[in-house]
Amino acid sequence: MKAFILAAGEGTRLRPLTYTIPKPMFPVCNKPVMEYTLDLLKTHEITEVIINLHYRSNLIHNYFQDGSKLGIKVKYSHEKNILGTAGGVKKVINFFDDTFIVMSGDGLTGIDLHKTIQFHKEKKSVATMVVKNVDTRLEYGVTLTDEQGRIKEFVEKPSWGEVFSNTVNTGIYIFEPKVFSYVPKNKYFDFGHNLWPLLLKKKEKIFAYKMGEYWCDIGNLSEYRKAQRDVLEKRIKVSIPGKEIRESIWVDENSFIHPTVKLFSPCVIGKNCILEEGVIIDEFTVIGHNIVIRKNAKIKNSILWENVSVEKNVELNNCVIGNNAQVKENISVFDGSVINIRE
Repeated sequence: MKAFILAAGEGTRLRPLTYTIPKPMFPVCNKPVMEYTLDLLKTHEITEVIINLHYRSNLIHNYFQDGSKLGIKVKYSHEKNILGTAGGVKKVINFFDDTFIVMSGDGLTGIDLHKTIQFHKEKKSVATMVVKNVDTRLEYGVTLTDEQGRIKEFVEKPSWGEVFSNTVNTGIYIFEPKVFSYVPKNKYFDFGHNLWPLLLKKKEKIFAYKMGEYWCDIGNLSEYRKAQRDVLEKRIKVSIPGKEIRESIWVDENSFIHPTVKLFSPCVIGKNCILEEGVIIDEFTVIGHNIVIRKNAKIKNSILWENVSVEKNVELNNCVIGNNAQVKENISVFDGSVINIRE
């Protein structure tokens, strides 16, 4: 089976961080979130993948290249003009020769794809939508099914008056090639707004597979922070870069940590970092690669990306600090602040 990963969006809800990198490249414990999806596909023996690109496509292409470092084969579909989720898949129709899977480049999940595919085959489904029960419904499409799991009603990102279920669309799909007959060529066409309602109207056999495993859509800053925290708390089984030197404390290679530095779990220290004397790295902190933290700085519940400099006596709490930022000495930054140096 082959897979398509959606990675073309601009991620406007995550600005200013997405001014410099696309959402699929957002680091979660020092790995791009899309890398976890590729790892998951490989675990389920799905090793031929195509990724659609548009916004800052070179960053994704340069990092993943042909996929060989992950043990998979990766191809790319460059969209000069965004074609929508379904339109992007139709553009590469010749890549698929059988049942295929679609996943989001900005989703983090531990779903059992073998069980999902088995459900799809047993139901003889034309299209299967993976759904999950959640508390927040307005940012996702909501789905209503019958007792066999067949989709009876679907509304993409409803208003409060349209909410009829807490079962939402995760953006993970399994399709038969037949669905291509419903998608126009070289036109913008969306799964949620266009294809699923059309399949429902045409009375095609479409089903919802209700997953129980972990799933998080990194669509906004709060969900991004939640995903980071969930990985640190081991709510999802993934591989975190570096060596776990103590319970829930990971340190990657070539980092210097002064003997007086205090590390509180859970936390992650990336590659090639320097932590000077008196530094405190408190719980739920992720320090990216190539970071220098000067004397007596204190960092708690924060995410630092790459090539960041934190000067002496700085205090950071509940922050996201973007690539190449410099945090000047003797200042404190609190409560969800985002600093990003725009390229």
